[in-house]
Amino acid sequence: MNESYDIIVLGSGLGGLAAAFEASRAGKKVLLLEQHNLPGGFATSFVRGRFEFEPSLHEMPNIPSIEEASGVVRYLLDDAGLNIDFETIPDAYRVILTRGGVDVRMPFGVGAFINTIEKQVPGSREPVTAYMELCRDIQEAFGYLSRNEKKVDYRELMRRHGNFIRTGAATADEVADRLKVPPAARDLLYPYWCYLGVPTNRLSFTIWAALLNSYISGGAVIPRHRSHEISSAFVEKILEHGGRLRFNTQVARINTRSGRVVGVTTAAGEEIHCGALISNASPTLVFNSLIHPSTEVPPAARKNINARKHGFSLVVVYLGLDAGPEELGLQDYSYFIAPHMDTRALYENIGNLECRDIMQASVCLNVANPACSPPGTTILALTAGFRSEAWAAVRPSNYVKTKEQVARKLIDQFEKAVGTSILPHIEEVEVAAPATFARYTGAYDGIVYGYEPEPWDSIVPRAMAEEKEHYFENLRFCGGFSYRCHGYGSSILSGKSAAEKTLARTGG
Repeated sequence: MNESYDIIVLGSGLGGLAAAFEASRAGKKVLLLEQHNLPGGFATSFVRGRFEFEPSLHEMPNIPSIEEASGVVRYLLDDAGLNIDFETIPDAYRVILTRGGVDVRMPFGVGAFINTIEKQVPGSREPVTAYMELCRDIQEAFGYLSRNEKKVDYRELMRRHGNFIRTGAATADEVADRLKVPPAARDLLYPYWCYLGVPTNRLSFTIWAALLNSYISGGAVIPRHRSHEISSAFVEKILEHGGRLRFNTQVARINTRSGRVVGVTTAAGEEIHCGALISNASPTLVFNSLIHPSTEVPPAARKNINARKHGFSLVVVYLGLDAGPEELGLQDYSYFIAPHMDTRALYENIGNLECRDIMQASVCLNVANPACSPPGTTILALTAGFRSEAWAAVRPSNYVKTKEQVARKLIDQFEKAVGTSILPHIEEVEVAAPATFARYTGAYDGIVYGYEPEPWDSIVPRAMAEEKEHYFENLRFCGGFSYRCHGYGSSILSGKSAAEKTLARTGG
């Protein structure tokens, strides 16, 4: 074949889908290539028996109601015009710390959130209020940057949001220490840390503050028909705008010449030419394996990807239960269960399959979406972080048994913490490990998160260095490994941004 396109998008994760959508609606000839037979990457669904499971999405934040939605959900509904039905989440989360005797339901709404912490930790109101006000200021600074992305007035940013600059190099713990937030209050503040995959002693306060405020201040939603609803809606719009999608098509090489991408070669040997390429595949994969000839990869690009630390993967136990949530005593949508909230210790345990001191972030889908499964049934997903290296010593002959052991450990932890019995009610079960995610999404090493957002490598330094790290004139990255860091909203907006910058260079 000798096809040619204005823009090729590599990978149909949410970033790739958003990029292909923006480029196609700008009138460009666009081809989206995906090695799997379905779009979305982690934003998908799968069926076992009479249950349709949500593989990855827990919630999308900053939405008190659909009418008041802002940020990425507003973009999806209004700007992109996607046909998606959302369900609202009733409460922020329930945190259960089994060794400390903590069992608290945390509400949405900053005032109610602070009141709950003060009730549990008397005397904490003042420092927690200061902490949350600072988080709000950081998120507002991000809003300013987003609105003025093409021309930021840093003097104006400093005048309006000086704390954004002053805390730019700080960790979440350093700010909490400075504001004297009590340890017991941090136990209730910190559960969302696992959504970013970095312990609070290393986690960039900037991205943590924006995440915490966006969840707590605004509420959250999920798509009614699983995250695959978002992916399918993007596909529909891409096709509507004349874009092409090819599934079951793996890219074997990204062909380059004199610092430019000139096209790709598929695993089947097809040569497809392009004027520009946007990659949802990680820079690690692209620069280590796909660029051809490899001598075209600048040494700085290799140093860049080697300097960054990859995030961890997950184990998820997907359960279809033959009893309703009321019968099982499941009243909450989101559960954070751990022996304690020492995030450093919990993080260190993700490399050890034998360790019992693990944290799970688990979801009962029916509490937010009662119609997600047949009457009298429940969909429950138990999720825990594990590094892919933890599985390195597991022999193929022991792989299934090891997955079952880890699953049983998570089920046992959930049952004891919540005070329920779910084992006798399991009708369907599927266990996903890092190898599962690698196989079905092509994610490097099965990594669910991108590069870890420490202060030196969080969203602000990445954004400031983006043009320096633009190693090929017509190659951009999007998705969880891009400058906006990982997460559904970040991935979508990174695809939008990558397309806009590509279009600006190509006269779109």
